[in-house]
Amino acid sequence: MAELQSIKARFGIIGNFPALNRALEKAIQVAPTDISVLVMGESGVGKEFIPKIIHGESRRKHQPYIVVNCGAIPEGTIDSELFGHEKGAFTGATSTRKGYFEVADGGTIFLDEVGELPLQTQVRLLRVLESGEFMKVGSSQVQKTNVRIVAATNVNMMKAITDNRFREDLYYRLNTVQIDMPALRERKGDIHLLFRKFAIDFAEKYRMPELKLTDDAVSYLENYAFPGNVRQLRNLVEQMTVVEQNREVNSTKLAEYIPMNANLPVVISKTTGSATSADFGSERDIMYKILFDMRNDINDLKSLTSELIKNKGNSDLSLQEKNLINRIYTPETQQSASPNSLLYFENNQNNQNQIHHPTIISEDEDNHYNDVEDIELEESRPESLSLQNNEKDLIIKALEKHKGRRNKAADELGISQRTLYRKIKQYNLEE
Repeated sequence: MAELQSIKARFGIIGNFPALNRALEKAIQVAPTDISVLVMGESGVGKEFIPKIIHGESRRKHQPYIVVNCGAIPEGTIDSELFGHEKGAFTGATSTRKGYFEVADGGTIFLDEVGELPLQTQVRLLRVLESGEFMKVGSSQVQKTNVRIVAATNVNMMKAITDNRFREDLYYRLNTVQIDMPALRERKGDIHLLFRKFAIDFAEKYRMPELKLTDDAVSYLENYAFPGNVRQLRNLVEQMTVVEQNREVNSTKLAEYIPMNANLPVVISKTTGSATSADFGSERDIMYKILFDMRNDINDLKSLTSELIKNKGNSDLSLQEKNLINRIYTPETQQSASPNSLLYFENNQNNQNQIHHPTIISEDEDNHYNDVEDIELEESRPESLSLQNNEKDLIIKALEKHKGRRNKAADELGISQRTLYRKIKQYNLEE
């Protein structure tokens, strides 16, 4: 226990949550060995402390310690960064360069965001883990290195393996020992301690009085989900230290910075019923799923309105259905269209067989409209070819209703008289 507290003080780690203590204890236990370690946890939980502890407590502590952010290096240059290259190996390689595995020989390399490594690089990394051998880019000479690898990721690795984005054999080589860092939302008792630590640090940095929380503010923080974890809390305290004039912060003031309803969706484990760091994929995947669902809903609405137009015809559409079509197909006319808008279809003068997009015209607007420019449907459907027949029937009904008076029929249809005359001629309705 004394060693654990010493490690916390040495590396500035705050908190007494059991899962955090267990992660630190595992790091201390594996430090004297050379086995590979995989650190798992969400973004912002402090995974970078584990490789520092492992290196600092190992016999390699006086040798190089190199941090590599695998997600920040372009795919075309990452092999050169990790393993080096020979002069002339590629365009721009004007001299021989040592890679991280050569520079860190005898020390430790921390591969952050290892789940973002390209598959080709994963093959090279697997060889280093198995035999300690590598080759520079553009070289056929095998080199040896004695490097300990600690990797970290916030990616769901089993899903990445299933999706063929990560090699299964490499995963098991890296994951000789797995250390899980808990999310901040799981460490409710540590949140106030971390806030006070950050408040003291930033008060000293900016030479300002220290921020303090009221009881209701402490409760508010402990019930907030913190999707950004410790990093989000640290940024929050720094922002408030600089901005806030009142150094005592209550829950109302906190809500201005982190609204409770702004929490991102939380993934719940099917087995335990609680949120765990291993259950979390990328937050980006969650947002993509929401967007895809929205797109599918829009496509369903478009299909629905097409069926309504085909089966019922314009004159039988209800006001609710007309408004639905108005919102989906012509958002630019939504504000100007009146509740009694009429639906009409107008063919292009040069292409009589083209499938057209429904347009809404308000009865309150001037009856003398210019010809409307045709718009093609994004997804053509064979059944939409019946629109011409529907249009012809509408014109016949309007003329019969107004006893052949074309000006009244044009007003009823919501089109100009000139357009009506052209349609009558097109459909041979002059008798």
